[in-house]
Amino acid sequence: MLDSYKHCVLCPRNCGVDRLSGIKGYCRETAELRLASAGIHWGEEPPITGTGGSGTIFVSGCNLGCRFCQNYQISQNGMGRAVGVEEFARICLTLQEKGAENINIVTGTHAVPAIVAGIKAAQSQGLTLPVLWNSSAYETSAALSLLDPVIAIYLPDLKTLDPMTAGIFFKTTDYPQYAQAAILRMMENHPLTYKKRGALAGPPLASGVIIRHLVVPLHLDSTREVLRWFGEKAQGRALLSVMTQYTPINAGPMPNRSMNEQEYDTILGWLEEFDIDEGFFQELDSDTEWLPDFNQPNPFASEHSTPLWHWKTGVLT
Repeated sequence: MLDSYKHCVLCPRNCGVDRLSGIKGYCRETAELRLASAGIHWGEEPPITGTGGSGTIFVSGCNLGCRFCQNYQISQNGMGRAVGVEEFARICLTLQEKGAENINIVTGTHAVPAIVAGIKAAQSQGLTLPVLWNSSAYETSAALSLLDPVIAIYLPDLKTLDPMTAGIFFKTTDYPQYAQAAILRMMENHPLTYKKRGALAGPPLASGVIIRHLVVPLHLDSTREVLRWFGEKAQGRALLSVMTQYTPINAGPMPNRSMNEQEYDTILGWLEEFDIDEGFFQELDSDTEWLPDFNQPNPFASEHSTPLWHWKTGVLT
C-alpha cells in the first residue's frame, strides 16, 4: 500500500511525485507520516464528543491549504514530527485507555496508506473504538476505497459548491466536484447509527456522516448553496454542522472580519427555508481562545482538551 507514494495521486492534486524518495507533494509532505498532537478533545459535535471526549490525532500537512486555516502551523508551516506504524498504534491505544469515544484523524488525506496501516496495527493490538475521518472531503474514490474498511464515521467539510470561490479559497476549482462525490459515497456506505447507551449530550455516533460547513463572511451565497444541497441530497442520511468560527488569520484576499449577527440571522432563516432541522449550529461568539497553538503541549484551552501526545515530547501522560 505504501507504494502509492511512489507516483503520488492519492488526492485530486495528482502531483505524481515520488514521495518515497523524499520529494514533497502539494501537501508539503514526503511519505513519512508526521503528527503534531493527540489528546481527548471536548469541542466536537455532541455525538462525536459523547461523555468521554473525542480522541483526536492531528496530522501534519494538508492537500487543500485553506487561506483561513486555524491549524496553519501544522497544515502549512511544517510543524510536527515523523512517527512509525507502532508509535501511531500506541497513540491510538493510549487514547482508548484514557476513555476516548473514538479515534479522530484530523487532516490525513495525503497520508492515507500510512494511517490505514497504523489503524490496522492498533486494531490487531486491541483497538475497538470507531475511527473517525475528519477531512476537507477533497478525496479520490481510490483513497476512500482504502479507508472504508477501517473508518466508521466520516466528518467531511463541504466548504463551497462554487468553482470560482474554491479557486480563491484553495487554489483549485475542482473542489466542489470531488467533495460532492466523496460525501455521497460516504453517506452511501456509512448510514447513521448510534452506540447503545444514552448520555446527557445525546448518544455517541457509532457510524455515519456529519457534514461540516464553515460560514465565511461576505460569501453567504456559498453557504446558501451548501444548505440547499444538504436539504436535497443529505437530509436524513447525514447530520449537518454549521460553524460560525471563521477567524481572519492570514486574510489575504479573504474577509478580514468575523461573522456578524445579520449574517447569523440570515443563515437561521435559510435552515428553516430548506427544512433542515437535524444537526448543529454554533452560537455566534467573537472569542478566539479556542484557536490552537501547536507549539504548546496542550494546543487548546484546558477546558477544550486533555493532551496525551505532543510532537516535541512524545507521550505526555
